[in-house]
Amino acid sequence: MKLYVLFVAMAAVTVLSPGPGVVMTLSNALRYGMRSTLGGILGIATGALVVAAFSATSAGALLAASSLAFTVLKLAGAAYLIYLGIKLWRSPPFVFSASSAPAAGFGRRFAEGLSLQFTNPKAIFFFLSVFPQFIDPAQDYASQFTALVLTYSALVVLIHSGYAFFAQSAQRWLRSERGGRQVNRVAGTTFVLFGLALATAKRAP
Repeated sequence: MKLYVLFVAMAAVTVLSPGPGVVMTLSNALRYGMRSTLGGILGIATGALVVAAFSATSAGALLAASSLAFTVLKLAGAAYLIYLGIKLWRSPPFVFSASSAPAAGFGRRFAEGLSLQFTNPKAIFFFLSVFPQFIDPAQDYASQFTALVLTYSALVVLIHSGYAFFAQSAQRWLRSERGGRQVNRVAGTTFVLFGLALATAKRAP
């Protein structure tokens, strides 16, 4: 496996970059607390595993080659992100007091994180285009691919947990109704912007 350290650095930067998954992690941490945030984080990490596995199949190659399949998945993902953004914008403001919000079920948070990871078709092209650069064709493909995918998913868990911890430390300011409303609107706007950006995205040549 070639340049593993470089791959880790590239994957870490990718995961750290603001995106719908980061917004979801921050929102869950602020609304439900660290424990309920874990489900969403693991859902996002598992989604990365599934997307990576899918990208390694002929179905993934077909999606990369099909303009219609790309367009359908792209528009579905964009609609879902915009829906999440509008839902957040219209939600009651975060209000933190002595009692936190009722803990959300692990399964529900996991499913949300998993489905969110599927809304961005660019993830498939990321794995299709980046992975081959770090795999030595003279060695076993499956073992190298597995190591890279597990590394990426582990980075998702570590970095998103860091985001969740950071959000928890900011709760003092967010106890005000004004602060809670700003969180909803910033998060909602971010989801909508990502949805619009996805809807207008073009396939890489």
